[in-house]
Formats: sequence, structure tokens, C-alpha cells
Amino acid sequence: MSETTVVPAWPREEIMLARRTLTVRHAPGAEPGLPTAVYLHGLGGSSLNWTDLMHDLQPHVDGWAVDLGGFGYSPPPRDGDLTPAGHARSAVDLIESLGTGPVHLFGNSMGGAVALQLAARRPDLVRTLTLISPALPSLMITKSSAHLPVIAVPGVGERMVAKFMENIDVATRAQGSVDVTFADSSRVAPERFEEATRMLADHDRHPYAADAFLRSLRGLLRTYADVGPNRPWKLAERVTCPTLVVYGRKDPLVDSRTAHRVTKHFRDAHVVVLPDSGHVAQMEHPEFVAAAWERFCLD
Repeated sequence: MSETTVVPAWPREEIMLARRTLTVRHAPGAEPGLPTAVYLHGLGGSSLNWTDLMHDLQPHVDGWAVDLGGFGYSPPPRDGDLTPAGHARSAVDLIESLGTGPVHLFGNSMGGAVALQLAARRPDLVRTLTLISPALPSLMITKSSAHLPVIAVPGVGERMVAKFMENIDVATRAQGSVDVTFADSSRVAPERFEEATRMLADHDRHPYAADAFLRSLRGLLRTYADVGPNRPWKLAERVTCPTLVVYGRKDPLVDSRTAHRVTKHFRDAHVVVLPDSGHVAQMEHPEFVAAAWERFCLD
């Protein structure tokens, strides 16, 4: 993407479903009849995280990015389930409401864990699966993710998050998120930073903001300790569609060395490690993610 041309954020709209209300952003395909793509963001993120990749893939797909329940502008689901499996049900409801058949499914970080749940449990709805720095169990703990289990402790997390939101202004928090997710924070266009800051300020006004974050984090970490038949790496073995997994070599949250497990568990997978990318490659290097997807997932 050119440094002088920044694609505007896709307009948001609400979709009223039987079990939930979802806010989505739609990037119409370049021509009628293109297959549908659905994009799932990470913990603390929103549909804004996909703006540039959605633009780059418009020649190939009709794109829908969703604010998962309790994030962005979507309220929590009526069943209160904010685990990866619960968030996956939100995506299922969206895909079924679109009525366009199986989709190209994308997930980043926690959204990758959610996308895996969907692809394994509802293979009829997923045409291809693309995971970007997916939050999957790993013995490789990074410095930037080591604090997450502490935040997940009941009572401790509530106090820490409340203090964080009370004492640190929105712009500083947005900058901190950029610093930890990008390999080079200077790559964030001012327009993107303003969009993220405005969205964060709006989200803070909802009484469920901190609770949704903590419950989603706790649900995600429980999958790391799961030893049952539906643990994440076992679910990976049930995925039948072509799969692309993208890691950033400079990701401080998900260690790219986890890549070695992907082809052992996914039956039809390609792995790409971007040497100069952080945790959100679809934001930092959307052109490289798009090129990899076109190579390995485009019909």
C-alpha cells in the first residue's frame, strides 16, 4: 500500500441475528458472484484490523470483517459464551445469515483460535483457512505474553484492567498496542491510529468492555490447558480445507518457531514466516499476506 494513499475504513453496519447482534464491515468484491471471505480479529482488536487486506483481496472475494461479541461495536452474545468455541458460533451465525456457501476464513491471534474451532467443527462452512499469528498452545512463552496468565486470575485481572483503563489515556493505550503488535510502529498511518483510538474510546463507554476482554482471555487460556479430544492441535487434525498459516519473525506475542507444528497437525497446510513482521501481518504487510493467500488459497 502506498504511503500517500490510505484506504478509508469500510463502513460499519449492524446485523441482527436470533442469538446476537454483530457489527460488521463489508468490502464488496470487485465484481458480482465472487466467493465470500470472513475475517476474525484478535483479543482486544476489531474489524478495523482487516481494512487493508480486505482492500487488497477485493479482486478475489466479497469481504466481511466482524467485531466479535464484546469487542469493537458488537455487544456480548446473549448466551454469554466468550470462549473460542462461543465466538466461533458468532461466526457461524454470520456465515449462515449471508447464505453464500462456504467462505474463505481468516483469523488473527485469538481470531485464529476461533477460526480453527469453526473450520474443525463446521467444515461445510469453510472453503479455505488462513491463520495469522494464531493463538495456539505452545511451550514457547514470550516476554510480551508472559503477563497474560496473571491478568486471567479471577479478581486480579479485574483490578489490573480497571486500574489500567482508569490511569492510562486512550491514545497512550492505543500506542502501546501498536508498539507490541508491529515490528515497526512507524508503519502505522496516522489515519489508522486515529481510527483505532476513536474506536477504543467508543468501546470504553460500554460497561461490558473489561469483562468481555477478561472472559475471552480466560476462555482462550483454558484451551491451552485442555487435554481432551477438542484441544486445539487435535482440532487442527480435523481441518480438511487448504490452510495457510502466516507468522511474523518479529512477533513478540506468538513465537514463530511454533510454525514447525503446523504441517504435523494440519493435513493440507502451507506456512509462511515473514522476516520483518510482528503480530498483525495483515496490518503491517497486507501486500505480503495477500500474495501468500493468492498463491496457496486462491481457487
